[in-house]
Amino acid sequence: MSVLPIVLWPDPRLAEICAPIEKITPEIETLARDMLETMYDAPGRGLAGPQVGAMLRIFVMDIGWKEGKSDPLVCINPMLQEIGEDRAVSTEGCLSIPGVTAEVSRPSQVQMVWTGLNGGRYVQSFDGFGAVCAQHELDHLDGVVTFDHLDAQTRADLITEYQAQ
Repeated sequence: MSVLPIVLWPDPRLAEICAPIEKITPEIETLARDMLETMYDAPGRGLAGPQVGAMLRIFVMDIGWKEGKSDPLVCINPMLQEIGEDRAVSTEGCLSIPGVTAEVSRPSQVQMVWTGLNGGRYVQSFDGFGAVCAQHELDHLDGVVTFDHLDAQTRADLITEYQAQ
């Protein structure tokens, strides 16, 4: 396993839509393991393919590992199946935009479907931080970063803060 370099904003790959994964190959299995290792090393709770330069619809997440409740997920070709009506604002950080956090409003409950490394199809509901994390990582697969959720002034202020680091 390897720790991969993390792609930093404003790298144009972070604005691209990723390609679906047609087949789970040994290379995809290695990528998933490397992405988990990279996420834990960063240390983050989620990491998407384009954040390590893999322009594929794959992300990993483990929302509880920092609290000793590790439950790593490898999500291949994930899609939201249901989106709750209630919204919540939470503070989001991003491994590709280090040192910057933003208040983002998202649905507070989602149901996601994805393919696992074993080829099985999974469906799971997420709420709270799990919903935030899943949506944040899905955004990356569609070329969307945290800045894209902000009003123009907040976005400009945070970009200035990021560039001043």
